[in-house]
Amino acid sequence: MAARAGTRSSALRSPAQIPARAPGHVDLPGALRTTRLPLLDPSPAVPGGFPAKAFVGEVVPFHVVSFREGHDIIGVHLRLTSPSGEETLHRLSPRHDGTDTWSADVALDEQGTWHYRFEAFADDFATWAHAAALKVAAGVDVPVMAALGAELLARAATEKDRPAAQRRRLLTDAESLRSGDGAVTAALAADPQLTEIFRARPVTAIRSATPEQSLVVDRPAAGVGAWYEFFPRSEGAKRLKDGTVRSGTFRTATKRLPEVAAMGFDVVYLVPIHPIGITNRKGRNNTLTAEQGDPGSPYAIGAEEGGHDAIHPDLGTLADFRAFVRAARKEDLEIALDLALQASPDHPWVREHPEWFTTLPDGSIAYAENPPKKYQDIYPLNFDNDPAGISAEMLRVVQHWVAQGVKIFRVDNPHTKPLQFWEWLIAEVNAVDPDVIFLAEAFTRPAVMRALAAVGFQQSYSYFTWRNTKAELEEFLTSVSHETADYMRPNLFVNTHDILTEYLQFGGRAAYRVRACIAATAGPVYGVYAGYELFENVARPGSEENIDNEKYEYKFRDWNGAEARGESLAPLLRRLNEIRAAHPALRQLRNFSTHWSDDDAVLVYSKHLEAPFTGSGHADTIIVVANVDPHSVRETTVHLDTTRWGVPLGHPFEVEDLLTGAIWTWSDHNYVRLDAFAEPVHILKVRERS
Repeated sequence: MAARAGTRSSALRSPAQIPARAPGHVDLPGALRTTRLPLLDPSPAVPGGFPAKAFVGEVVPFHVVSFREGHDIIGVHLRLTSPSGEETLHRLSPRHDGTDTWSADVALDEQGTWHYRFEAFADDFATWAHAAALKVAAGVDVPVMAALGAELLARAATEKDRPAAQRRRLLTDAESLRSGDGAVTAALAADPQLTEIFRARPVTAIRSATPEQSLVVDRPAAGVGAWYEFFPRSEGAKRLKDGTVRSGTFRTATKRLPEVAAMGFDVVYLVPIHPIGITNRKGRNNTLTAEQGDPGSPYAIGAEEGGHDAIHPDLGTLADFRAFVRAARKEDLEIALDLALQASPDHPWVREHPEWFTTLPDGSIAYAENPPKKYQDIYPLNFDNDPAGISAEMLRVVQHWVAQGVKIFRVDNPHTKPLQFWEWLIAEVNAVDPDVIFLAEAFTRPAVMRALAAVGFQQSYSYFTWRNTKAELEEFLTSVSHETADYMRPNLFVNTHDILTEYLQFGGRAAYRVRACIAATAGPVYGVYAGYELFENVARPGSEENIDNEKYEYKFRDWNGAEARGESLAPLLRRLNEIRAAHPALRQLRNFSTHWSDDDAVLVYSKHLEAPFTGSGHADTIIVVANVDPHSVRETTVHLDTTRWGVPLGHPFEVEDLLTGAIWTWSDHNYVRLDAFAEPVHILKVRERS
């Protein structure tokens, strides 16, 4: 059952006002774990008992398993309390699939902590109406059913908090039933107005309720957004006559912001902007020896000029950074800053707090490793010796950047720090400013990734980058859209400065188009790294990253020239973001559904949003059909379960391809031809039926 807002509970009885015991109730001995009307597996739910998550505007499916003995009918409510204290009641509907599951979809429209519980009750009117309809039709116990109905309606009429007009109606109907007339009994049992009266305010003698649970609703940017990553030092960098490079600055990088905004992105993500160490500085392509002029990895944070609270002098000043943030806001862009909790050997922390690092038996400090990778220019933090001191410093650093206007942090390798530290830090920051969002860049084991999301991270990197076949994508996208959606929001980055998958290395331009289309439509949050538009796909030998990695050098890109020559993916990214902005179904996570094709390389899925939630009064349905083999032309039949958006199987409907403008009449079985080199993906809007 879909519901934007429930019935205001002030017009209904609270659980305390509903009698807890039926007449003749007998207390059972002992401490029982079950209730008379069981309520099992309530959802949303998060492992470890942490609060579930949603974002403003998200349609959240609430469901619970409930039943009772025998054949009497029950009802189930969801009681919601908003952060501002408004209480609403939502009637759940049974799924009729034999699972005894009851569900309702609710759009949550207020940021903050919500509270909810499920309530099951014996639905006395529905039980009577069902039995009366059957027995009157069969001529069985007609006077008895009439008398029971009269007693039920009269009891409801005694409830003083019912509207006076409703109470008068109930008394009149009760009197009619006392005649014992079968036709009157059958008519009242089926009367829609009477049914609605009792649906809104049930009469019951038995009820159960779950304990109250919490659900944290974040601002929309926590759940919806298109991210664009770039290195400020490359934007406006100039190669001088002597062969050296003059770094780009925040002032020159500001010139790139209108172009990023024009492509429809929402967030500009910056790698660390702090001073870079000299000791063990890495050279181009991660070599151990840096040449003069090599800028070093921005992740080797800290030098003479300062640490995590400082700006690299090549980029400008703190005032320049604040001006950059303001310029981004004018373009409706937010700045996300990389939070990398590590230090170069030259960081002030190394001198002032050696206890924050690991000292080896020979007296040296251990550098970072991710075998077989080694990071000789970085010291990892060790939380064992002074966890309180490190925690206090990290909180200070985050609060410093929040004060400069940063409200989004992409956290580098959070799985290498204690889980309880992140639970504490995110809670501390959000207690003061709930608008601050943390993205976990944790490509690690599933349990660790999920635990980071459960303890507080509002977004998470995911395995999407490495899921490329039809089977892999179906499994992955279904999992993140349903199994973990109560707490883990995947950011579907197509690539990063460190990740260039084999699919992109060898798939050519078709691979770049396909991945962008899937990322932009399968989930409400996705991202690209600068250079994706230019199809940068040459890997450094033996690695899964671009050759001449920007992490170790400046990049010089001709954005405008490439687009003028028709060699840029920017027009497609622009169109994808336009489609996302126009279709609310694409701004939801939990509405992903897979469909079928006869080809193991043709992926089919849909995103549907019911009319009450779209804001337009019309349902919104998008179907995506993608050829995930970037080397071929595929012809196949696509099979759709059209009932998911209210079209009976076998009925025709019109679809419009939002990439090409083509319009076709489709049904539940449709021929498609997808040319990886010309048109590898259909993004289809289901058109409203006249």
